[in-house]
This record gives sequence, C-alpha cells and structure tokens, in this order.
Amino acid sequence: MFEPSCIGIFINPFFIARRGLLTHIKQLSSRVTGKTLDVGCGTKPYKKYFASTEYIGLEIETKTNASEKKADVYYDGETFPFDNKHFDSVLTNQVLEHVFNPVKFLSEINRVLKMNGVLLLTVPFLWDEHEQPYDYARYSSFGVSHLLSQHGFVVLEGRKSVNNVSMFAQLINAYLYKLVQKNKLLKQVVTLFIFSFITILGVVLGVIFPKSSDLYLDNVILAKKVKDV
Repeated sequence: MFEPSCIGIFINPFFIARRGLLTHIKQLSSRVTGKTLDVGCGTKPYKKYFASTEYIGLEIETKTNASEKKADVYYDGETFPFDNKHFDSVLTNQVLEHVFNPVKFLSEINRVLKMNGVLLLTVPFLWDEHEQPYDYARYSSFGVSHLLSQHGFVVLEGRKSVNNVSMFAQLINAYLYKLVQKNKLLKQVVTLFIFSFITILGVVLGVIFPKSSDLYLDNVILAKKVKDV
C-alpha cells in the first residue's frame, strides 16, 4: 500500500497519493541520518530508505494497536520516553493531523532532537476525514511552516505532493472507496475495474495539464532544529 509499483494501479485505490509521498520521501531520505526516531511509525513502511545508524519506531500505546504496529517503544500520547537531544533526525509521516495538541507534540520533537537535527514531516492538506474520530486538522504549507517556526525549526524545503490534475482522480477514488469498503467482494471488483481506470486517467491527465501551486494533496516538509523551546 505504501510502496505502490505499477501493479498497484489495479490493487491500490490510493495509488496516486501513496506514489506521490513515496517519491518525495525517497528524494529527501539522504538528509535523514544518524539515530532516527519515527513518530507514529505504524508498520515502518519507509524505514529501508533511510541510512540511519539506528531507527526507533514510536507509537501511542492502546489496547488494540500492538499487533498492527512495528513500534519499538510505546508511550502515553504526551511525553516521549527519551532524554533531551537524543536523536539526530525525526520522521513523522501523516501523523500531525491526528494530534489534538500540536504544540505539545512539536515541543516533544524539538526536545528529543539534537541542535541542527533534521525533521522530515508529511501531513495532508486536501484529504477526506480518516481514522475517525481521531482526525483533527488540515494544514496549508503556510500553516505548517508557521507552526514549525514557533517550535524552534526552520524549513529547509517544502514540497506539495500531487499538485496536478491527478489529485482529483485520487479524491474520487477516496470518495468511492468509502462507499464500498465494507463489502469485500464489491471492493475488490471496483478496485480492479473502476479505481484502476480512474487512476490511469488521472495519471495521464496529470502529465498533460500544468501543476498547481495552490491545490495539492499533501505537504512534505524538511526542517532543521535551530533552537530549543
């Protein structure tokens, strides 16, 4: 799901969004080095793209998520269980929108990150509500940059993932997916014959039509810690 190959067009309704994120993460992965903390790591889908000397996955501890995640450490959702300035780099992928208190969250990232350490953060801008009811926010490029600057970071590079016509194809697929997701057989049929067609059409039109500087699916931000907060 997170690393869609060409076959993913026919089995992954979220091919366009996932391919966009993977492309940017791979291109920026060389900047994420040393001892790395993956906050909200899930199944650690991007771990192999980072040349980290140590890679630690962190997740909130719940009654149900232990079997679904590959976290090395679980925490209470408030304070990261690590010493100050413990990591050289931090990754947090599609997590910030699920954080009710982003001030505390980013303060904790700042605290455990060494001075001049790197943060690679992705967060949706244009996307449906998901993982309900734990979906609290959407961030524009200006919003996430301002939030980071208030927590001791300077943005080194800000990218807008899927900023072409293919975003509309992805949103149509996301809409239809919600309608069929509870019916396993119907979901498989629709994915193979309808989602795939919409995806291919979106990819082709995305190449033909110009990109947008204002309308896109996800933010991909590379930032550096420049002060303690």
